[in-house]
Amino acid sequence: MKIKVRFILMCSMLLSLLLAPLAQVDAAPPGIHTNAVGASLIDVESGRILYSQKGDTPMRIASLTKIMTAIISIEQGNLNDKVKVTKTAFGKEGSSIYLKLGEEMRLHDMLYGLMLRSGNDAATAIAEHIGGSVDGFVYLMNEKAKMLGMDHSHFTNPSGLDEGEGHRSSPNDMAKLTAYALKNNVFQDIVSTKLKKVPNPNEAWDYSWLNKNKMLSLFEGADGVKTGYTKLAKRCLVSSASRNGHQLAVVTLNDPDDWGDHGRLLQYGFTYFPLLTLVNKGDAVEGSTGVVGRTFSYPLAEGEAQLLTRKVTLADPATTSYRLGERGTIQYLLKNNLIQTIPIYDKTSPLLQVDSQSTFSFQKSEPYQATLLSHYGYVLRMLVRELFMISESEWAD
Repeated sequence: MKIKVRFILMCSMLLSLLLAPLAQVDAAPPGIHTNAVGASLIDVESGRILYSQKGDTPMRIASLTKIMTAIISIEQGNLNDKVKVTKTAFGKEGSSIYLKLGEEMRLHDMLYGLMLRSGNDAATAIAEHIGGSVDGFVYLMNEKAKMLGMDHSHFTNPSGLDEGEGHRSSPNDMAKLTAYALKNNVFQDIVSTKLKKVPNPNEAWDYSWLNKNKMLSLFEGADGVKTGYTKLAKRCLVSSASRNGHQLAVVTLNDPDDWGDHGRLLQYGFTYFPLLTLVNKGDAVEGSTGVVGRTFSYPLAEGEAQLLTRKVTLADPATTSYRLGERGTIQYLLKNNLIQTIPIYDKTSPLLQVDSQSTFSFQKSEPYQATLLSHYGYVLRMLVRELFMISESEWAD
């Protein structure tokens, strides 16, 4: 009888452990499910990955490719240049804005056709204009991917058509690219546009392009970015939304319910990972004559602020950088992982006026689901061990 009492008490103790909140993930966000093969949710300002599902697995991305095509073109091209439609671009298979052979259009206007209507003819014409050839442009795409730390990506064309087997990216890589691109005002303006009219040299009426991205109408605060589909890639989508200065972006690859999943993921991010300003540009730094060189905001779940630490390192007065106005750095660490380094400047330094850079750490948050499963697994193992420690003869008592 004592054995049965002992077992009941042991079960009660383990049940209380199972139901008790974890101190290190107090009020942790709940798990969330998507229908996608791969998915990623990113905070645009900090680059923190808030949710990931097969995040580093290379997959087909269809016309999400055009995010890379657009940002390279914006950065390296002259938006007022005229782009000429060549034989290669004319009549390109798949989605099209139906450009005529030899037609010329401002690069800025053609980018709307690229992003709103996913014109493969526009993608090819733009690539030839910026890169000198499609191959030249593809080289630029892969170099840009390396620069952004897109380690699981390789581009073979500017459109995303299923040409060959090497054209791939991962959900997390596409999230990094999107967060980077959304910091460009021209890119942001284009992908947030619902309807664009552009002069048509071939007809008496203008081109009129309605954005294929339904999230712009389905979700409050939605402001981008790109749809995609091929027979092999299936439905792909990148969307973004902003609320009270906080912008998030979602990537899903091969997702039959992308509109629904994006709404849930965006709401999940806004609800459980609010953006908190940790330091403001110009704030005095204790123990230093310098001030903070850059405002830093970071998305933190409930309880994570307690796990945040700050380390101030002052510059050596004998160094050249000190004479130029640098006074050191502030490092922010979450769970002992570096998430950002902020410069400290002399309050009179011209560097303070020009430094507005916001760097990405792309620090993937520790998966709450994995932490919770680890805890439950531990409790389950304890229960099983205790069960097997009680012999059959003891049960017979």
